[in-house]
Amino acid sequence: MNMPVRRQQRGQGTAERPRGWARNPLLEFDDLINQMGGLLESTVGSAAPAIAAWTPSGDVTEADDAYHIELELPGVDRKDVDIEVNGQELAVTGEIKERERKGIMRHSSRRTGRFEYRLLLPSEVNTEDVTASMSSGVLTITVPKAATAKPRHIEITESSERQGG
Repeated sequence: MNMPVRRQQRGQGTAERPRGWARNPLLEFDDLINQMGGLLESTVGSAAPAIAAWTPSGDVTEADDAYHIELELPGVDRKDVDIEVNGQELAVTGEIKERERKGIMRHSSRRTGRFEYRLLLPSEVNTEDVTASMSSGVLTITVPKAATAKPRHIEITESSERQGG
């Protein structure tokens, strides 16, 4: 596989290029993505801009009677979260709005904007009885297993006669 090579234009010397960290090395990738987006838009047509959603951290555990999903959503009010079960898919969506602040923001590492968590459930669950609760920034969703999916202990009885032979 050949690697692309960036060729210099005539009359362009190395003295004309920015030195050190003055140039953003990822700027060319941004330009390429913008050009590809423009090409796609010109062939397919203009679409509403998609806002990329982030996925919250979470755990999925299985018990004998249910699946438990715990998602970390610190600072999110329960009324800003939507949970939907459609067939075998569980979708948790919502948005963390940027807080209005006074002064100049010097550093921020908090996640804001739209979030989305999707999970494909096994077919042996009871989607009618799904429950959810939120406490201390952790959303807990319980998806009960269907009656046929629960493990059943089979008792072995002792027989006085031997079968087979």
